[in-house]
Amino acid sequence: MNQQEHFEHIHKIRRELEASFLDYWKQFSNLDSWQFWVVLAMFLLPLVVLYFKIDRSKIFLLGFLGYSIHVLAAYTDALGIRKSWWDYPYVIFPQLPGSLGIDASVIPVYFILLYQWCLNKKKNYWLYGTLSAFGFTFIVKPLLIWLNVFELYTNFFVLLLSYLFVVYAAKLITDIFIHMSKN
Repeated sequence: MNQQEHFEHIHKIRRELEASFLDYWKQFSNLDSWQFWVVLAMFLLPLVVLYFKIDRSKIFLLGFLGYSIHVLAAYTDALGIRKSWWDYPYVIFPQLPGSLGIDASVIPVYFILLYQWCLNKKKNYWLYGTLSAFGFTFIVKPLLIWLNVFELYTNFFVLLLSYLFVVYAAKLITDIFIHMSKN
């Protein structure tokens, strides 16, 4: 099989997988399942909280960190799904990532509010970010497993490393941009 044939074969499998996932969503992950509503609430509720709680005087700084968290969490989740380390059996819409609620809302909003608190109270973000990564790994994700909206196929150590990467990389990127804006 040459390169083009092999690529076409992969593309065909992806189309079949997409059709299979759409069928799965229609049967199990649609508006009739309570898990759908949990995932939708995970997406909407943190955004409502953020709207009322964000310090508007620091909104661009907080938003930059939150956006960095979101992007890094989404890429890390995509890697975890692609490597079959974890997956999300319930999604809001079958065309969107299953991790949308957690990667686009829960995690970024939490870390935006944590960063805001650290700035306002002069606390160490690195320490509280690390503690939060442990909390997400050993409290939040087990709760999501119990609710059947997250499946873990590897060990919790891999999950912890992914959270630590997101927390540290987003802060480092933010610090670099802060430094560049001053010079």
